[in-house]
Amino acid sequence: MSIILPAIEPNAPTLYANMGGPKSRTRTMHVSSTLLGNDDGLVNCPSVIRLGLEFEGADPVDSVETILLAEGFWVPECLREKFVVPTGKLICRPAPPSAEKLSIHSDDAEDVLCQALMLGLCTAQVFDPQRPVLWTETSLTRVLELFDPTGFYA
Repeated sequence: MSIILPAIEPNAPTLYANMGGPKSRTRTMHVSSTLLGNDDGLVNCPSVIRLGLEFEGADPVDSVETILLAEGFWVPECLREKFVVPTGKLICRPAPPSAEKLSIHSDDAEDVLCQALMLGLCTAQVFDPQRPVLWTETSLTRVLELFDPTGFYA
């Protein structure tokens, strides 16, 4: 089996790493299993929460900032005083397409702000309560599942 390694420099040649067989015996394998969401057995990484907001065509940052001001807060960092968020880092992955999302127009403003706070503390892979709250179109439109990795790394 051969593995093709991409060139690091723009003009460098492509590298081929031979795994012991001719190029005609190459194969592709798809991984279809995960430890995420597993909450029993020796290794566990249970699901903590799903996050997602539905903006229905509205600008995500403007909409959430409008709700923030209407609820009496000046900046997203002030939400840390109102809501309790997990204290440790969590693993994030995209939620399935069928995952429910909160509507910023019809759901409770406090629930929307709590999810916006948590989305602002997430990257695409990690929830980190120590990072600053960053609201961008990308961060607010993510639909994520968060998992507790402490059973995996214990």
